[in-house]
Amino acid sequence: MEKIDVVAAFGQTQLLRPAQIKAALAANDRLKFYLTALQAAWTHADAPEVATPDLRREYATARMDAPWLLELPAAGRLEGAALHPADLPRLAKELAADLRRMGRPLDGTGARPLLARIDTWCEWLEQLQPGVLQAAQLKELTGGRREEGDSFHILVMDLHKALNRLAAELADDTIDGAQVWQLRPEDRAHVAAFMRGLNRTRSLKLDHPGLDTAATSDGDRLLIQNDIGTNDAHVLVVQVEGLRLSLTYSDLHRQRFAFFQDLLRPIGASWSGTAARTTAGLNAGAAYHVGTATVDCADPPALDAALEGLGARIVFLIDWNRARKRLRLLVGKRASIAILTESAGREVGHMGWLEAGGEQLLFQAMEAVGSDFFRIGDRLDTVLGEEHAAAFMIEVLASCHQAMRQRQPLPRIADSVRLLLLRHLGQQRDAFGLLGEHAAFCLELAEGLRDALAHGRERDAAAVAKLAHRAKRWERQADLLVMRSRERAARSPRWAPLTRVIERADDIADALEEAAFLLSLIGEGHHKGWNEEVRDRLLRLAQRTSEAIRDHVRALAIAGVLHDGGTAEDHESFLAVSWRAVDAEQQCDELLRDVRRAAARHLDDPVTLALTADLAQSIETATDALLATSYGVRELTFSRIGARE
Repeated sequence: MEKIDVVAAFGQTQLLRPAQIKAALAANDRLKFYLTALQAAWTHADAPEVATPDLRREYATARMDAPWLLELPAAGRLEGAALHPADLPRLAKELAADLRRMGRPLDGTGARPLLARIDTWCEWLEQLQPGVLQAAQLKELTGGRREEGDSFHILVMDLHKALNRLAAELADDTIDGAQVWQLRPEDRAHVAAFMRGLNRTRSLKLDHPGLDTAATSDGDRLLIQNDIGTNDAHVLVVQVEGLRLSLTYSDLHRQRFAFFQDLLRPIGASWSGTAARTTAGLNAGAAYHVGTATVDCADPPALDAALEGLGARIVFLIDWNRARKRLRLLVGKRASIAILTESAGREVGHMGWLEAGGEQLLFQAMEAVGSDFFRIGDRLDTVLGEEHAAAFMIEVLASCHQAMRQRQPLPRIADSVRLLLLRHLGQQRDAFGLLGEHAAFCLELAEGLRDALAHGRERDAAAVAKLAHRAKRWERQADLLVMRSRERAARSPRWAPLTRVIERADDIADALEEAAFLLSLIGEGHHKGWNEEVRDRLLRLAQRTSEAIRDHVRALAIAGVLHDGGTAEDHESFLAVSWRAVDAEQQCDELLRDVRRAAARHLDDPVTLALTADLAQSIETATDALLATSYGVRELTFSRIGARE
């Protein structure tokens, strides 16, 4: 079925005539192909030793969507003066349907003789004997000599001439590519605004058909129709009345319908009447989705801005569902839609990526970088992570579009994607990025303890209980990072050294979480005898531990840039902060002893003494783990930049 049926379902009859003419001209191309295929079938059946003609070019030119027709010339057989073509009843049905499409625009134009001939030939087609076409009948279908009487082919030619005359009479003008007729002068600027947006992003569809636009004025309304692509029921009808823009949109795919709803929110569209609908004869009787959006504008410039924004967004609907399905092979369901939404927001198309090979480009790049990164069956987001995978794919879509516009050869595009993947995989960013995330949780734990001691919160049971709860949550999040590293190490040996380091670092988080728990026990009334000296010694220990972990975070940040060379200053900074961890561990050994001395002098309650000693020991244990981690980070850094201790 045709888009004009959808327009009719929307009730916009003023737009039907140009749409009907377009559909009729497409039907003319198909009818010519049907007759060519029939003639080829007869010729091959009559001389089977002659090669079957290749009709693929004619098939593509007519924009057919009936692969069975390509098999028709070779599938028929001749018995006497009768051809037995394959699928003759189906072919007769298509001939009649397209003949009626050619006549539809002529209804009400004084072309009654032509319409009567259509009825006659449709009745003739209904009376064909199933599976058998006589030689005389083939001549009646394909003959072109008027002196021999009317034929199906002659009627098609007469209809084509009448359609061309009607189209010439109907079209008043074009505005930036839009076919317009009977347009009020005040509506011209609005059509130009719509086309300004449409043409701004039109190139994103590459050579894909679609985006043809027609517009007319209907009383006080401006009506604009856009043929989005080639699917039936995928059409957009826009109305402008006063300062209100409203549009009715239909789509076969629920996900794409929802995507377009989200896409129009930035221009102020509010949707209503969204529902699945079934129309007789449309979309093979299956449901399609229809909704109406309105945008109320403050003034004419705001209306034109909304029309321009609408026009610029339509291109992203073309082949959207195909792109979504291809992306689902690389990332999750939500991420695939998020990638297309973000790409549309940046006015980056997906057609270039599809035309360059789609997901196969990525599979080839993943295979090329080797098993150190990917194993067979790995999805892109399982290795890069969902956020990085989405950012990478947005870059890929933009790169492919630019390359296709420049007509770069496909092997060069594949090389670009591979290099882009290697950059996103960047060993240093991945390794030290994961360690950096873990270190950030350790720093939160250390600073939480330091602040609690600095403000004397050991006497506030609720406050230290809250700290212990937060500490447990941070420690669990740190554990998840360790698990992620272990999973990567199981897939790729290159992650094993990193995993050993992050496992050492996790001892820091464990010790600090234990310290927060012990402080919460002290807050439950076990702080008898705590005075300024005890708190001061503990605070000094916590402060030095916090400073050391902050240096650890800095070391990881610097290590992340050393893989690309870095500067002499970067090298010296890395060594300085790395060795401060050694100094911190030695200083914390002494500070632990200071706490024990103060506790022994002032704490008589055995429970308080034990909990205080355990608290101090847990904080100091974190610095022992930090020392081991720092050595691991240095070893990892030197190995990645090609040096050894």
